[in-house]
Amino acid sequence: MTNRAMPPFELPPQSSTPANVTPVLNIAASILGQPWHWRSLAADARDPGYAPDDLVTQLLLARGCPRDAIDAHKAPSIRGFMPDPSILRDMDRAATRLADAVQQAENIAIFGDYDVDGATSAALMILLLRDLGIEAAPYIPDRLMEGYGPSGEALVRLAQAGASLIVTVDCGAQAFEALAMANDAGVDVIVVDHHKCAAALPVAHALVNPNRLDETEGAAHGHLAAVGVAFLLGAALIRTLRARGFFADRPEPRLLDLLDIVALGTVADVAQLKGLNRAFVAQGLKVMAKRRNIGLNALIEASRLTRAPTASDLGFALGPRINAGGRVGRSDLGVRLLTTRDADEARRIATELDMLNEERRAIEAEVQQAAEAIAAAKGNRAVAVIAGQGWHPGVIGIVAGRLKEKTGRPAIVIALDENGVGKGSGRSITGVDLGAAVLAAKESGLLVAGGGHAMAAGLTIEADKADAFADFLEDRLADAVTRALGERALLLDALLAPRGLTIDLVTAFDGGGPYGMGWPAPRVAAGPVRIIKANVVGNGHVRAIVSGDDGGSLKAVAFRQAETALGQALLGAPPHRRLWLAGRVKIDDWGTRPACELHIDDAAWAD
Repeated sequence: MTNRAMPPFELPPQSSTPANVTPVLNIAASILGQPWHWRSLAADARDPGYAPDDLVTQLLLARGCPRDAIDAHKAPSIRGFMPDPSILRDMDRAATRLADAVQQAENIAIFGDYDVDGATSAALMILLLRDLGIEAAPYIPDRLMEGYGPSGEALVRLAQAGASLIVTVDCGAQAFEALAMANDAGVDVIVVDHHKCAAALPVAHALVNPNRLDETEGAAHGHLAAVGVAFLLGAALIRTLRARGFFADRPEPRLLDLLDIVALGTVADVAQLKGLNRAFVAQGLKVMAKRRNIGLNALIEASRLTRAPTASDLGFALGPRINAGGRVGRSDLGVRLLTTRDADEARRIATELDMLNEERRAIEAEVQQAAEAIAAAKGNRAVAVIAGQGWHPGVIGIVAGRLKEKTGRPAIVIALDENGVGKGSGRSITGVDLGAAVLAAKESGLLVAGGGHAMAAGLTIEADKADAFADFLEDRLADAVTRALGERALLLDALLAPRGLTIDLVTAFDGGGPYGMGWPAPRVAAGPVRIIKANVVGNGHVRAIVSGDDGGSLKAVAFRQAETALGQALLGAPPHRRLWLAGRVKIDDWGTRPACELHIDDAAWAD
């Protein structure tokens, strides 16, 4: 490896040379066995109009932003990215039916999923309808007793209780039997979803989903979370009521005030932060900083955040706590929290969710340990399908994500009950459409139920079909997984010496955000460094103090890596050997004053 002296900061070379010809720092195989490449090269230096780009412009270009859209992406606004909601099929029909229900003061029920996207989608609809004079009744199914999505029995009960219109959010696209029962009961159902659809659609008054197979222009928004689709429906509803003169003698709701909820659902559902989603999150964080939502404010306090939340906080602090209600507690806690008018109730619910989140972590650790042992015994299949008796179905999605991170392959974890029925949840890798494969398995008769999107899926399966399901995925996805692994590389945005790792750098990087799925946070290579001290902390994390040739030192953390090759290299690095560290620059603000640290993704020997 090269031993050249490092400048404080170095960006990718701006030339037309393909980024994958020569690995960065000549690292063709890191400690984790992957090459290091530039994420992308920027402008062609031979272009007559060439001028070196500023840092934020380079970050945006490297993430696929067209040059003519740089300004819009530097300051993503709703106005700049919002489409006409009518481009989605059934949108106008849904808005018209909702407007009729509002004007006629009908009883409306909102049926949501039990995860964060479902809770935020339901809360958005409830709060909007409340501003329009309607107190909609929420219904969130119990994960253990009812499972995912609307059941016919639940929809019929809502109709019998007086609901003349039911809106399902983040579910319903595959609820053929349930929606047929609701139709027979004489209740109208509007489906607002984003999960993959089959060629045939269930009977509904309207089915709004950018991932309908018959979508045309609206398909460009297939990356939206359900809460984003609900926001578009809200905009269409207000527009319809405005055209009818509904607001002649009453104030028009400020839909933009609900963007804090939209941002939370979008990030927590790991939706790609491109296009409209970037505007949702960027503007939603601004709304959240104003602490207008009583429930969100209580949740922020329960999460012990002392500053305005960031996109990362939505995914790692706030989202998991709302999820904990549906996973190991009462499924309606999230919606109740986000829609309450009572500050005392908000604090009680937020505290309960915080406690449930701790309980969830303990259950998760137990299931993860067992799942990893089974996965190790099964060997390296294209998709790890792991089933266990008595596992808590509320944590299997998280465990599947952990297995995916550890193996670099898609993983599905199935919790089997005493009746021989399994509830499964899967997580995928870039380039492998797990949702489509699960839907195909359902259509072939291997699953009782199933669906999802490219990166995540859920299913119900009979225990005796688990092996056949694993074989089906092997046959269908092996080539895609092989291609994805062959194209795997750690993508870098900059090189820097330890002294270049500063709070100012983090602030500069923030100009290219918000970051998340599909819009990754900048990753840097720092070094070369020597390990001064390294030890295991928490749940298998490796914490290290390193020093560089420039005299600078920094703190670094490799999360859940203690037992991996990366963790062992950090723990056992001899004092005389130097490494390059690759990871994300973060601000540690838990101490008396903020300081920078590097969250390590990989490392490579420098000599």
